[in-house]
Amino acid sequence: MSKKDTYQICTNCVMDTSDLNIKFDEKGVCERCNEYYENILPDWQQGKGKQKELNELVAKIKKEGQGKPYDCLLGMSGGFDSSYMLHFAIKELELRPLVFHVDAGWNTPFAEENITKMVKKLGIDLKVEKINWNEERDFQLAFFKSGVPHLDIPQDLAFVSVLDNYAKKNKIKYVLNGGNISTEVIVNPNSWGYWGTDMKHNRDIIRKFGTVPMDTYPFTNVFNRKILMPYLYGVKVVKLLNYVPYIKKEAEVLLQREYGWTPYPQKHFESYMTKFIEGYWLPERFGYDVRRPQFSSLILTGQMTREEAIDKLATKPISEEEVKELFEKIASMLEISTEELKSYMDMPLKTYKDYKHQDYLFDLGARIMYWVKLDKLIRK
Repeated sequence: MSKKDTYQICTNCVMDTSDLNIKFDEKGVCERCNEYYENILPDWQQGKGKQKELNELVAKIKKEGQGKPYDCLLGMSGGFDSSYMLHFAIKELELRPLVFHVDAGWNTPFAEENITKMVKKLGIDLKVEKINWNEERDFQLAFFKSGVPHLDIPQDLAFVSVLDNYAKKNKIKYVLNGGNISTEVIVNPNSWGYWGTDMKHNRDIIRKFGTVPMDTYPFTNVFNRKILMPYLYGVKVVKLLNYVPYIKKEAEVLLQREYGWTPYPQKHFESYMTKFIEGYWLPERFGYDVRRPQFSSLILTGQMTREEAIDKLATKPISEEEVKELFEKIASMLEISTEELKSYMDMPLKTYKDYKHQDYLFDLGARIMYWVKLDKLIRK
């Protein structure tokens, strides 16, 4: 895995040459920032002036749900965006979602408490589906053994697949998603990971490093997600937070006040595995700090200054004590020794290109989705 010879950081956000594909203009501004100002912001307008579009979409969701116990499905991790999405859907839009939690086995107590608090306060139904732990554990361990950075695929793939399958089976036409431009317009660089729905890639890693038959694991693929689900089964994923001004700090205060919701020190830290991957494994093994795209998104949308971001980046995501505790917990849950887990940290760096893949199809699809404005996040 090569690195850029000369270090450079964007003069507008905090993306830097830890992304091997980053490009800068003559003013030192990265192409992500220019892409945002030229193509995203003029259409999005920070969610302002979109009330008519929102009303029309909500009316469609309610009409589709007439006579049914629910008019939409909402996947909830216990994280920040999905929690606020739940509040917004019920309290502001008067929708009737079935709240669905996919338990891959890595939940922190805070995540489960936040889900319980909100469901209880709102008086709504919660459906929980647990993934076969032996398969999840082995799938996750196979990815550690592979040496690649995209270790979040085993749990993320289960999340989206289970939701899709439930919506299809129960003829629920709308899936609410907390994804949004406001806090995540800049996503993790392509050079840091890979597409979770490339089953050619996933199966190659399982074939090489897995030890357990994956008889019940809820796999899915890009054809199913992007073609069959929306066009054959009519299941649409909607991101309602893009239709309103969405300010992270204001939303967090509301969740704490209304539900006693407990905030996390970093985005996605509701999962032990994600906290371990993003708080320790990626920055220490690969030099990838996911706070860079997270903070850069907030800088672009006016919710954080560049100086604030640089100050925060000067400290590590989690303390040495937390690292030690997490190392022991993750090793125990994977049913391996801490020494074995450490050996995967020290092994040669790998990327998806070291295994079978179909990146040309995914890259083409991503470009098409962006240019026809079906995807409004900046993927580079």
